[in-house]
Amino acid sequence: MAPTPALPTRPLGTTGPQVSALGLGCMGMSGMYGSADRTESIATIHAALEAGVTLLDTGDFYGMGHNELLINEALSKAPADLRERALTSVKFGALRDPDSGWHGYDGRPAAVKNFVTYSLQRLGTGHIDIYRIARVDPHVPIEETVGAIAELVQAGHVRHIGLSEVGAETIRRAAAVAPIADLQIEYALISRGIEAEILPTLRELGIGITAYGVLGRGLISGHFTRDRELTAGDFRAAGPRFQGDNLQHNLGLVDSLRKVAEQKGVTVAQIAIAWVLSRGDDIVPLIGARRRDRLTEALGALDVTLDADDLAMIERAVPADAAVGDRYPAAQMAHLDSEH
Repeated sequence: MAPTPALPTRPLGTTGPQVSALGLGCMGMSGMYGSADRTESIATIHAALEAGVTLLDTGDFYGMGHNELLINEALSKAPADLRERALTSVKFGALRDPDSGWHGYDGRPAAVKNFVTYSLQRLGTGHIDIYRIARVDPHVPIEETVGAIAELVQAGHVRHIGLSEVGAETIRRAAAVAPIADLQIEYALISRGIEAEILPTLRELGIGITAYGVLGRGLISGHFTRDRELTAGDFRAAGPRFQGDNLQHNLGLVDSLRKVAEQKGVTVAQIAIAWVLSRGDDIVPLIGARRRDRLTEALGALDVTLDADDLAMIERAVPADAAVGDRYPAAQMAHLDSEH
């Protein structure tokens, strides 16, 4: 087979692994955005690996284990050299029920070790490369949760420790316990809350970022239309940014961004991803592509160079805090340590 093309790489902090400059977020392949085609999902993972993507991001609660099993199947069918280069980033801790309900997060040390055991079995791997609790358990100090992951690192079951959606104080407390590779958090043109305090703290401590939601869950992808009806099971239907007047306002921002993209000769998605890439070499955007054509488009962002004039035009098109609506419904916002 032909050699895998080399993508640019970026380090996940000073202690984490070197990964492809774009990672593949696999959540949407397990029903979170409505139904997904299993065959196309596996083909997309294969296409990502063949293109040089090394970072696969998942959560044990995506489809209640479905996503990890899907990644297992994709990796088992991939050539050995691609399989060996793949790095897994896993979130854990969410409590679910058979009716797809959500019941908080469990960060107790015993629960951490229980969750990882099942993930290792579903993934079919000897270790998990980066392991993180999806949201802070308010009843368990972050020191205890991170300490439990550190024990898994020492035992060889986990390679690196990550964090997810936590604020500056929690980052400092976690980093005092064990080396932290990266923080996974939403960061996009329309989600810039990390810039004031969280991002400077990460850079002070040498912690990287895996940025999710770089296309606002499709809102600023250039593919979301005003008359689109979200299907059953698509969690965006409850998202404040996708509601009524909020949606119309936010798509107006996309219209402005489209004009900048057209001047640049790229797509809306590509310029939005390129903007996140331009924020620093310590940031690795996660692309939630469920199809090969969307993956190809996203990878094209790596070829987009934004100069000072481009960045100024983007800023005028989508100023900070221009989006209307919280990034999650109120109940989910309450779980975000990063927003407190």
